Amino acid sequence: MTVAEFRAAESSEFTGALLALWWDGRGDWQKAHEIAQDVPDADGAWVHAYLHRKEGDLGNAAYWYRQAGRETAKSDLRSEWEQIVREILTRG
Repeated sequence: MTVAEFRAAESSEFTGALLALWWDGRGDWQKAHEIAQDVPDADGAWVHAYLHRKEGDLGNAAYWYRQAGRETAKSDLRSEWEQIVREILTRG
């Protein structure tokens, strides 16, 4: 699945970190955050980090990037969102 296909898909096709990203892509940060904070793996932490970065809470974002084993993102938010989506989709 491509990023474009992901954007066009229905929410019912996804769970976990991808579902959180799907909701964020629809402009619902709150729903995305509620989902991401309940995803217990590194992908959930990465999405959680991205969401806090988007919110402007850089201290909290830094914590979640560490939990995800990732460097704090420096790219624009759209690029990071697409990167996360592509990487998770690639892993299947």
